[in-house]
Amino acid sequence: MSFANKQVLITGGAGFIGSNMAIRLAELGAHVTVMDSMLPGYGGNMFNLEPVKNAIAINFSDMRDPHSLSYLVQGKDYIFNLAGQVSHQDSMNDPLMDMEINVRAQLVLLEACRHANPDAVIVYASTRQFYGAPEYLPVDERHPINPPDVNGINTLAGEQYHTLYSKVHGLKTVSLRLTNTYGPRLLIKNSRQGFVGWFINRAVTGNTIQLFGGGDQLRDFNHVDDVVEAFLLAARTPACYGQYFNLSGEKASLYEVAQTLVSAGGRGGVEQIPFPEERKKIDIGNFWGCSDRFRSVTGWQPTINLPAGLQSTFNYYAQQYANYLEAP
Repeated sequence: MSFANKQVLITGGAGFIGSNMAIRLAELGAHVTVMDSMLPGYGGNMFNLEPVKNAIAINFSDMRDPHSLSYLVQGKDYIFNLAGQVSHQDSMNDPLMDMEINVRAQLVLLEACRHANPDAVIVYASTRQFYGAPEYLPVDERHPINPPDVNGINTLAGEQYHTLYSKVHGLKTVSLRLTNTYGPRLLIKNSRQGFVGWFINRAVTGNTIQLFGGGDQLRDFNHVDDVVEAFLLAARTPACYGQYFNLSGEKASLYEVAQTLVSAGGRGGVEQIPFPEERKKIDIGNFWGCSDRFRSVTGWQPTINLPAGLQSTFNYYAQQYANYLEAP
């Protein structure tokens, strides 16, 4: 797909998916501007952009600042909107901050595009989290929505604003409801961005991976390279504009993921422990989705299977340990 010489803005571009997106687009010949507020604890890491640091522009701005965004969106062909607060536990501890980032900041971006660049294509990183505990499996886009936490409510609002601005103001928006995404450049210092990063942390540092409730919960997983390709396809497919889609992945149990990481080279083991009460309240049990609708529109097909993806991810962090984890 051709992005050569296209002007691209990536919000949250020093984070996990954003940095992988920046690297891929630079390879494709795009003129990339990365925007990131570098808020402590939110996943921004300048080392993530090391492979392309001399090939892209980097702007340290907060999405809640309308003046910065009104300038940054001008002249952009594509905007990949990846800035967000994704920790479910953090959203429960600080719901107002979650709302600021996942609702207000999204409106600021959409308003900036409406006034300064209404022709830009905007692809938004949404989440499957707001479906809540599934009533049937696999979960498709017709499934009832029942957010289990503040993050789910606010991310749903962000998605709906993107859809509304397409319907009412004619903006070319697409929302992709992501599942568990893993791969290089994921935050692994703590568990704030999901259990996969924390499992990798434990495996790479030789610690035991603890599984709440035994680890037999089934989830689906996508490697970040496949997710990046999905975003690029969504941006280049006009039939996607104004729509939202599930981006579901390969199904496995948490126990299988943990064991695969230990087998990849982790020196620790796996321990099954009871659910902490605060986690049990928001756990959704088994969950896997259906992305047939997105595949039928775009032809997207994941290419990296889970065992191979986890092995390459483990290898990355084993080599780049010092750039993602404090020294023991």
